[in-house]
Amino acid sequence: MAAPIRTPEQRATALQAALASRRFRADLRVSLKSGEQDPIGIVRSTGQDSSYANLRVRWLLESLPGIGPIRAQDLMENLGIAATRRIGGLNARQRALLEQAIIR
Repeated sequence: MAAPIRTPEQRATALQAALASRRFRADLRVSLKSGEQDPIGIVRSTGQDSSYANLRVRWLLESLPGIGPIRAQDLMENLGIAATRRIGGLNARQRALLEQAIIR
């Protein structure tokens, strides 16, 4: 399937939205690493309309102090969360297990 043909205005709008999304994630990662942002609040506030719903669980875990790629992968495997799962796509059990893992 070919990509849709967009006008220059549509492309510019999409580029601005992508840039804003990247900046949001970068700022969020910094605030998570420094402890300013509570990761439990992010996990709990992920409704379908939440700006956090599209974040990947692995990205969130790797943004926490002391958790790197290997530990994040191990945690996700132990919790039964797929590697590509987004926070908004977690079921209630997975969300509760993730909260407990973050608290530890």
